[in-house]
Amino acid sequence: MKITKVEALVLRLPRVAAAADGTQDTCLVRIDTDAGVSGWGEVDSCPEAVKAVIDAPMSHSNCSGLARVLVGLDPLAIEVCNHRLRAATNYYSSGGVAVHAMAGVDMALWDIAGKALGKPVYQLLGGPFQTRFRAYSSVLFGDTPAATHDAARRWVDRGFTAVKFGWGPMGQSEATDVALVREARRGLGTADLLIDAGECFDARTAIRRSHQFAEFRPYWLEEMLHPEDLAGYRQLSAASPTPIAAGETAARESEFLRMLDEGGLDWIQPDPSRCGISTMLAVGRGARARHKRVCNHTFKSGITIAASLHVMAALPAVDVVEFCMADSPLRHDLTRERFEVVDGFTALSDRPGLGVTVDLDTVAKYRVA
Repeated sequence: MKITKVEALVLRLPRVAAAADGTQDTCLVRIDTDAGVSGWGEVDSCPEAVKAVIDAPMSHSNCSGLARVLVGLDPLAIEVCNHRLRAATNYYSSGGVAVHAMAGVDMALWDIAGKALGKPVYQLLGGPFQTRFRAYSSVLFGDTPAATHDAARRWVDRGFTAVKFGWGPMGQSEATDVALVREARRGLGTADLLIDAGECFDARTAIRRSHQFAEFRPYWLEEMLHPEDLAGYRQLSAASPTPIAAGETAARESEFLRMLDEGGLDWIQPDPSRCGISTMLAVGRGARARHKRVCNHTFKSGITIAASLHVMAALPAVDVVEFCMADSPLRHDLTRERFEVVDGFTALSDRPGLGVTVDLDTVAKYRVA
């Protein structure tokens, strides 16, 4: 079996707001083979930039677009494909969008492998340890503390036993920060509260907030600092009464492991739509070897949700998984499978590959490039 075509498809809603919401647009990666098997991946990055990386012609031997490198290769030789891509992008792939684009390719290759072999991806990764996961609803803070309270009540009423609120007004003032968390806790009752600060604090303020938030019993505090502030993360991790989580912006295995080793994180959060399935699995195993905990970061469609769950199924002792509940057709309509949450849990199917069917009508409706 050989790769015959690699295509990047940019999808975008008619109106995109200035919010930290990755479900407003996306870039899908489709890889076709001469055996009639196709695989799908998704990238959480700047979609047009990802498409440029995939479609670009060769500049020279160490600087090429991804598609031309992949055509003719065996899609089941996933590490060979990834090695060829790293070599062909050596001059511009130390991080950022080039690595993100390779993540989408990696995801699509695993989808092909599972379909070709008639197995779910988690079996190819060595799993499953489990196929049913406690899911936390991942949403943005409301515009006000009162709106956050009301949203919290709605998610509990829908059966979630854990909810993460993030970004939004967090960081505007001390009073607002505390009020947001207080009202989230009041709305959730006994359900677990996870807080994503959206990188809005310096180390001193983050430590202060960790103590101010403690009375509201957060499950973790996420992305409190800029991801490059490893010294700050080490201070925060040592001083905080609540576990510290981060990692969604990382893409290379070495970045994640530095955050664990130098930043002292309690939780690491790889996102397969930025790092790929292969790297996410390696990071998860690296975290376990360090006696740290791992949770997926996922704020995209059912394609990325499926990829995340397949990796989490191949890791032992998973506590929670992120489950994006943004109100967007690119989140809910891009795959025919809906990944329902029942009594706080979601389940992974045993269908081959990623186990999802991309809705081509939705693709056609929102495709812009």
